[in-house]
Amino acid sequence: MPATPAWPPRSLPRLFVRTPLAGGSAVELDAGPANYLGNVMRLGPGAELLVFDGATGEWLARIADVGRKRMTLRVEQQTREQESVPDVTLAFAPVKRAQTDWLVEKATELGVRHLQPVMTQRTVAERIKRERLESIAVEAAEQCGRTLLPSLAEPVGLKAFLQANERPLYFADENGGEPAAIAMKEGPATILVGPEGGFTDDERTMVRASAGAVPISLGPRILRAETAALAALTAYMALAGDWR
Repeated sequence: MPATPAWPPRSLPRLFVRTPLAGGSAVELDAGPANYLGNVMRLGPGAELLVFDGATGEWLARIADVGRKRMTLRVEQQTREQESVPDVTLAFAPVKRAQTDWLVEKATELGVRHLQPVMTQRTVAERIKRERLESIAVEAAEQCGRTLLPSLAEPVGLKAFLQANERPLYFADENGGEPAAIAMKEGPATILVGPEGGFTDDERTMVRASAGAVPISLGPRILRAETAALAALTAYMALAGDWR
């Protein structure tokens, strides 16, 4: 049956798998997802679900076999082709763990392509747990219907980040800039948002002097760092991304 707006039903469970998918292929699930589907969702042989591997779109699969700590899926047919996501990087200074988790989750839902933690002088978090954040991105992608997972890079210092960036750089400058609705243009881009307390004067000078830097304003109100990051990403997706 070909995919239509009414099929496959969106109420089906949705799962990311690391096995490359193709019609007729088998997918072996280990204890974690097998327990979730079998014991939490109460699904057994014959039950349908949607699966995606981050590269080949979305597929309808059926539970073929259930073991004590495993489960076998049989992939039946593709329901959606791989999505095309705007090439936008969200560079952010990590904040406290709960806020960083929330930022990664919501940025994934909004459609970010790349996530780049940037360490600044006022960065609160000294390190991040990359595997934890990747798991949060996977769960968000499962929930929101994405077929492409955002990449999550290793943290870098601000200077190294600026030297490596080769795209237009929209950075939220609390000292003022062009309104985001005017400044942002279609095409690949990087969005940079500073830490709690903002950039230092020296950092702000360095960012402004970097190639392609465009200071932007996110309005008249003071935003938390994680709110500013998502506000800037939302503006980009609405003005230059795939929300149009």
